[in-house]
Amino acid sequence: MSALIIFALLTLLMLSGMPVSISLGLTVLTFLFAFSQVPLEAVALKLFTGIEKFEIMAIPFFILAGNFLTHGGVAKRMIYFATSMVGHLRGGLGLSSVFACALFAAVSGSSPATVVAIGSILLPAMVKAGYPKKFGVGVIASSGGLGILIPPSIVMVMYAVSTNSSIGALFMAGVIPGFLLALFLGFTTWYVAKKGNYPREQPRSWGERWDSFRKAIWGLLLIVVVMGGIYSGLFTPTEAAAMSAVYAFFIAVFVYKDLGMKDVPRVLLNSANMSAMLLYIITNAVLFSFILTNEQIPQGIAEWLTHSGVGMIGFLIAVNILLLVMGSFMEPSSIILITAPILFPIATKLGIDPIHFGVMITVNMEVGMITPPVGLNLYVASGVAKMGLTDCSKAVWPWLLSMLVFLMMVTYVPAISTWLPTTLGMM
Repeated sequence: MSALIIFALLTLLMLSGMPVSISLGLTVLTFLFAFSQVPLEAVALKLFTGIEKFEIMAIPFFILAGNFLTHGGVAKRMIYFATSMVGHLRGGLGLSSVFACALFAAVSGSSPATVVAIGSILLPAMVKAGYPKKFGVGVIASSGGLGILIPPSIVMVMYAVSTNSSIGALFMAGVIPGFLLALFLGFTTWYVAKKGNYPREQPRSWGERWDSFRKAIWGLLLIVVVMGGIYSGLFTPTEAAAMSAVYAFFIAVFVYKDLGMKDVPRVLLNSANMSAMLLYIITNAVLFSFILTNEQIPQGIAEWLTHSGVGMIGFLIAVNILLLVMGSFMEPSSIILITAPILFPIATKLGIDPIHFGVMITVNMEVGMITPPVGLNLYVASGVAKMGLTDCSKAVWPWLLSMLVFLMMVTYVPAISTWLPTTLGMM
């Protein structure tokens, strides 16, 4: 009965158009006052201790690093490098978009930031070179999703905070799936371009390729700073986030000099606004998780699933369907903070590895980023391309199909996610 009341309240508030964070908070407060005997003092204590986690500090630092890189000229140098390497293939600028998105994802941790940074440069270039605009939108919107799978990933940090999982192990677990998904998207891009006989760029000499790599090296080194530092034990993922913010500031202001000191306050303010929004969602999600646990809802669902004989495979199918539907209407952070406290205990009880489960959820979030009606990447790409949301939704379908096939692989072949962190001794 408690579960029915809680989810009915949450659904009604969300259907009213209220933001997810406020819906979560009001659901908790309404349930506490009307249907629960939990003292408010306990709620206040849980609210404080729930967000008093060192790992949460990684979120604002990665956001700050991504903003410095987005505004600091790193994207255009990565695009130049990507184009020099794969631009000569059929649909070269499209393949360059996939390659550039993968590289930028590995330093920004944000999907919308990747779409804006890469799309604002390559979309006009593709249209000018004779590519259909819908092709460019499809490539950029789908490849931008790599920003939440390839580490560092803000969405993975959110999952780790919600489930007390290892951020370092999750980051390492995202490397191989991120690389494979980039290959899937690249192959889809090449196939669509070949079928449409789209143009290709002139081949670049190895000297030009080396020059483009040399110019992009400072941005690419951030990957080494974050992943190398975590793996070597030099610093924790949270400390790696702080280092990435400092490093991004240094190269944007003092190396590439695309940002002046006068621009830094604007970047700091943008980062603070985004961080405050996410932390507010986390705060309300902590309360929501507390109520669910106090009412024994996840444990009850786990017991029912265990005795109903659904099993691991049936549970994974159900989770994928649930997350794909939710991804069509909500943004990733909210989905993870609402569903992780419910699904995680059930997954562990069924013997599903927490790291594999986290990567599977992240891939679902990627698919949701390009699924109408509320796919965040569709909105961002629509704004960049000045193209209607309906047309953008039609443009991404070949890549969406490819991502769904990849989701099935990640769901039922756990080794894709777990092999690297296991080999490195992180699991």
